[in-house]
Amino acid sequence: MLNFQNARFVTSAPDIRHLSADEGMEVAFAGRSNAGKSSALNVLTRQKSLARTSKTPGRTQQINVFALDEKRRLIDLPGYGFAKVPLEMKLKWQQALSEYLQARKCLRGLVVLMDIRHPLKDLDQELIHWAVASDLPVLVVLTKADKLKSGVRKATLMKVQEAIPGFGGDVSVITFSSLNKSGLADMEHVLFQWFEATAPERS
Repeated sequence: MLNFQNARFVTSAPDIRHLSADEGMEVAFAGRSNAGKSSALNVLTRQKSLARTSKTPGRTQQINVFALDEKRRLIDLPGYGFAKVPLEMKLKWQQALSEYLQARKCLRGLVVLMDIRHPLKDLDQELIHWAVASDLPVLVVLTKADKLKSGVRKATLMKVQEAIPGFGGDVSVITFSSLNKSGLADMEHVLFQWFEATAPERS
């Protein structure tokens, strides 16, 4: 039985050549540098500091690997877009992100996290289009849902849901708050499905 609380840090890698063997199953988390990716991972795993959080966006500078068991892993990918870092470093992160997404055959699904107040930015949409073209399922997670009042939150969710069919493929969307843990059960349900699926490895 898959238990996200069993997650443990394995390694940080600057690129895919420094990752472990391309086998088993991985689910990757990606998002803009201010999307609350690390907080979401900590809530999912019930561990306060598994993934490092910071008031300074862009702290995830490498590919971080968290093992759930011998075959299944969660991957924390470098944030993109917002971080105030030198251009050379930003390009290096983006290359690592791109290489992982294109070359990692054991990848089973992609979680794309977005601040619910700023959804579907250009880079977010590019990421979803790429995943769909690669036959990867995508879960769009609208984070920081507690920042909006109920009516605005529902309207934003509906607006994103209306945009989803335009991507084609297997794309779903949920709202999520790391503060009150709303949306956690929905996220777990999707990840369970991905990890339990016996889909053939990507070619």
